[in-house]
Amino acid sequence: EADMASKALVVLGAQWGDEGKGKIVDVLCKDMDLVARCQGGSNAGHTIKVGSSVYKFHLLPSGLVNSHTMCVIGNGVVVHLPSLFNEVDSMLSPADGGTPLQVEGRIKVSDRAHIVFDYHQWEDGVREAALGKGAIGTTKRGIGPSLSSKANRTGLRVGDLYNWDYFEAKMRANLASKEKRFAQKFCYPTYKGAPSGEIDLDLEVKRYKEFAERLRPFVVDSVSYMHEAFSSGKKVLIEGANAAMLDIDYGTYPFVTSSSCTIGGCLTGLGINHTDIGEVVGVVKAYTTRVGEGPFLTECVNVESSPFYDKPADAGKAEYHDKVGQHLEKVGHEIGTSTGRTRRCGWLDLVVVKYTARINGYSSLNLTKLDVLTSIPGGVLKVAVAYKHQGKVLSSFPSSLAQLAECEVVYEEFPAWTEDISGCKTFESLPKSARDYVNMIEKVTGTKVSWIGVGPERESTITK
Repeated sequence: EADMASKALVVLGAQWGDEGKGKIVDVLCKDMDLVARCQGGSNAGHTIKVGSSVYKFHLLPSGLVNSHTMCVIGNGVVVHLPSLFNEVDSMLSPADGGTPLQVEGRIKVSDRAHIVFDYHQWEDGVREAALGKGAIGTTKRGIGPSLSSKANRTGLRVGDLYNWDYFEAKMRANLASKEKRFAQKFCYPTYKGAPSGEIDLDLEVKRYKEFAERLRPFVVDSVSYMHEAFSSGKKVLIEGANAAMLDIDYGTYPFVTSSSCTIGGCLTGLGINHTDIGEVVGVVKAYTTRVGEGPFLTECVNVESSPFYDKPADAGKAEYHDKVGQHLEKVGHEIGTSTGRTRRCGWLDLVVVKYTARINGYSSLNLTKLDVLTSIPGGVLKVAVAYKHQGKVLSSFPSSLAQLAECEVVYEEFPAWTEDISGCKTFESLPKSARDYVNMIEKVTGTKVSWIGVGPERESTITK
C-alpha cells in the first residue's frame, strides 16, 4: 500500500479569490482521477470555457468538465441542496446550448458535510442588513450562519437525512429557535425553484424527503473514500475555493469568509493527513481584485472614497488610477460568477502573495490574466513590494486593520506592453516587458511561475 500511495496536487487562491483557479484545475485535470472540494459552499464561483461552452461552478468541483474525473464534495463544504441540484441540472442542460456534461456516478458528497438551509440564507441577509454601513459584503448564501450552526453543534449533516425522525425534529427546532431569536418570521430566499413567502416547515419536510432520495446515490463516507483513492495510487487534485486573504484566521478579518481557505482546510475538510499532500499551486491574478467590503491597499477604483487606499497626491493622478481600474474591470470582465457583483480592481500586491505563500507553502505559481495588462493606461505597471508603517517596512501583512489603514504602499514600476499576447504559446514569445514582469514576480516571491494565462480558453495557458 505504501508503495502505491499517491499525493495530492493542491490548487489554492493566493489573493482574495476570483484568481482563475477553475481554469488551471481544468488544465491539470486531464491527468487526474479525482478532484475534491474541501471547504466553502455555493459562495465559490469558477468559470470554465471549453470551445463555445461555458460552465459555471459553485458547489461542484470544476474537474467535472473532464469526463474521466471523479468529483468529491468533502466534509468541510457546506451544501445547499437546492443549489446543488440546480447546478447538476445546469451541467446536464447548459443554458447557453453548450455541450452537456456526463454527471451520473461521478459526484460524491461526504456524509459529514453540513447542510445549508434556506433559513441560513435568510439569516445571512438579516445579519448583513443589521450591520448597515459596517456590513461584511457576504454573498448571502448562508455560509456563515451554517458554519455557526456547525460550531454551535446545532447543525444537520448530510448523513442525518437518513435518520429521518432526528432530522425532522432538529430542523423544526432550529427554525423555531432562529425565528424567536430574531423576532421575525423567516422567508424563502431567491433561487431557481425556491418557494415564496414565509418558510413552511411542512413543505420543508416534504422537500427534504425528496432531496434525501435524490441525493442518496451521491453520499459516501468521504474519509474512507479519499483514503482508498490515495492508497490505490489514484491521482488526486484538491480544488480550493475562495482564497487565503478570505481565510477565517489569516484573511482581512472580519472581512473574510467563514471557512479555512488555506492549506489546513484541505486536511480538515477532507479527512486526510499531511503526508497526503504533494505539490501546492498558488493561483495569482496578474493584478488584484476583491469582491465586497474590506481593505484593499492597491485599489485603483473609487480612490477618493476608499479609507484604505494610498491616495494619490493630486487629482490628475487620481483620474489616472480610476482609468487603470476601469481598464482592469472592463478588459478583465471582472464580474463575480456567484454574485454578479462588479469586482474592485487594483495593482498586483506581492506583499499579499508573499504572506499567503508563507502560510500555504506554494511549490509553484499559476499567473492568470496577464493579457489584461496589455495597453494599460499610462503605459506603466505598478507592483506593491512592501508596506511601510510609521516609516518602517513591515515584515509581513498586518493583522490589525487600523494599522493597515495607516500603511504606505511601496511600489516598483515596470514598462507595460501594447502587443496582443493572447496567441502566445511559449514564454519566449511574450514581449520582453511581459517576461520581465513575470520574472519580477518570481524574484520577489521566491516561487517559480509554472503557468501563465493569456486568455480565457483552456488552450490559452503557457507552460513555463
